[in-house]
Amino acid sequence: MLLVASAWRITGGYGLDQIRTFYGRAELARWILAYGDIPYTDERIKTEDWPERKKEIVGGKVPVLEVNGKQLPQSLAIGRYVARLSGLMPEDPLEAATCDALIDSINDMAMSCTNDSQKVYEEQVYPKIIKPLLERLNNSLEGQEWYTSGKTTWADLYIGLAFSALREKRPQILDDFQNISRLVDRVLELPKIKEWNDKHPDK
Repeated sequence: MLLVASAWRITGGYGLDQIRTFYGRAELARWILAYGDIPYTDERIKTEDWPERKKEIVGGKVPVLEVNGKQLPQSLAIGRYVARLSGLMPEDPLEAATCDALIDSINDMAMSCTNDSQKVYEEQVYPKIIKPLLERLNNSLEGQEWYTSGKTTWADLYIGLAFSALREKRPQILDDFQNISRLVDRVLELPKIKEWNDKHPDK
């Protein structure tokens, strides 16, 4: 199994460095594969090598997961596939769809964080997109250790990945959303995730 991704960092807006990398690019698949202890080759294409390598990539975009010579594009499709391999996909179809819905919502939020204007963030993005999502998610986590199905799923890993990055850049953002904050901490302390992050501090 080969995971092909960029070796460069994508910068988002509002001072949230690597926002698009953290929110649903190759790092989600890496966390899931680490959790499942699934061996794979992690190929990171350097900027200067990309024009030539792009010719070999389906759709000309990364990340791409290659399995037995077949390429699977799109980060969330990759995440969904490796989540099944890692035992992080709920068996119940509705619970699995619940995970998908949350992951899509977080991804939509991430895509909104690409404007460098602080004014746009304060007047539109945070109050209309980020805060409502935080409120809904925080309420849904009340009294629960994990997001759904009573066990760790790939939705929990995505929550941990996305909101730990957000909290790193804006330390107070989860102060009013302690259920999310505790879940983020819980994910970061999962042995395989902690081991991965300790070995790859720069992602």
